[in-house]
Amino acid sequence: MPGPPNHPDEFDPDRRTATKAMIAAAATPLLLRRTVDATGIRTEPIRLGMIGYGIRGKNLLDQFLRAPGVRFVGLAEVCPARRDVAMRRIRDDRRGEFCDAYVDGFEMLREARLDAVVVTTPDHAHAVNAIEACRRGLHVYCEKPLSRTIAEGRAIADAAAASKVAFQVGSQQRTEFGRHFARAAELVRNGSIGRVGRVLIGVGDAPIDCDLPAEPLPEDMTAEDWDRWLGPAASRDFNAILCPVGMHGHYPQWRRYRQFAGGGLADMGAHHFDIAQWALRRDASGPSRIIPPEDPAASRGLRLVYDDGIELVHDGSIDCRFEGDAGWIEAGRGYLRASDPAILETEVGTEHRLPRPADHITDWIDAIGESRPTIAPAEAGHRTATICQLAAIGYELGTPLTWDPRNERFTGDHAEAANALRTRPGRTTWTGHGTPVAPDA
Repeated sequence: MPGPPNHPDEFDPDRRTATKAMIAAAATPLLLRRTVDATGIRTEPIRLGMIGYGIRGKNLLDQFLRAPGVRFVGLAEVCPARRDVAMRRIRDDRRGEFCDAYVDGFEMLREARLDAVVVTTPDHAHAVNAIEACRRGLHVYCEKPLSRTIAEGRAIADAAAASKVAFQVGSQQRTEFGRHFARAAELVRNGSIGRVGRVLIGVGDAPIDCDLPAEPLPEDMTAEDWDRWLGPAASRDFNAILCPVGMHGHYPQWRRYRQFAGGGLADMGAHHFDIAQWALRRDASGPSRIIPPEDPAASRGLRLVYDDGIELVHDGSIDCRFEGDAGWIEAGRGYLRASDPAILETEVGTEHRLPRPADHITDWIDAIGESRPTIAPAEAGHRTATICQLAAIGYELGTPLTWDPRNERFTGDHAEAANALRTRPGRTTWTGHGTPVAPDA
């Protein structure tokens, strides 16, 4: 759905004109190849590109290569070693035999004949790539958390709504993991634990400033490659903790630093807070008060309070726990339990039942063919990412804050300092891309 009026979609004041033109262009997407048979079912494969190939990209690539109805035609990755590994994997599969390699995502979006794109870059590069894909009328699967900042998330959601593409955020707890989370959400919506008062969410720490020392570039990476990796983030020297050398089998720690991501708070918060929002029917809204813990050194205990009094508590001890006046439900990736086991057997009303797609990727592919919304659309992903960012800002400033979820601005005491953190310092240009594309101020 379109974003609220007067939303704060800023990176830098000089970008306003370029972004408005970009969003306007998204309203008239390029014509895609949508060949269908007499039943209205697509008969040609979706031409797919992937931007970014780290450990999560590897996992998704393997899943997409098993999915029906897709063909890889492009892979963009700035690290030569990872790009080579990805291309060998793709070309070993018949669905990637005509795939081309690109150094830069924008180059691939310009040159490859695509229907859809998978964005698996670090968080700081989600916005520029997802927005450009929407502008070109390409369907998007974007890894979570959707954005690094509130401003970026609003711009992505607006671009997705304007382009009317099938946009899937990688919040696969809505579709997978034994459907424990979907069942919990249905039971909460059904009123099976009565009126919900609190939701405890167990995720990691808020992000910190990046103070990593400079290291020499790997032998196979140039200064231009590193510049592309930084993309819209503020310029800094290479460090392998941010960008591992070669192909790696771990999740890199750029996630810890607010210049690139939202810490452990956003990394898993994009999953668990997402389930809270979904169960509470808040996919297009959010809390209105942020109350940090009294101890300024505490890394847990922050509360986000909705207008109706329901509290989301950054607890840290359990994935998702919904507490109502008639019982509680806990959902995790390997369990679903309740204060009374009979709660889990409750018959859920038809109006409270949620979709049951085969998996997250299948839901996206089907949404493309059926011209329908996905189970985790951009607006929902933005609102969940916003909760993570609101919590991070609350910890950073250490003072109670008031948030207007309609206009997406802080109001009242400390609003000026808090509103300044809806975005983060960055760059308008970098190697291979000399035109501002990021959201404006």
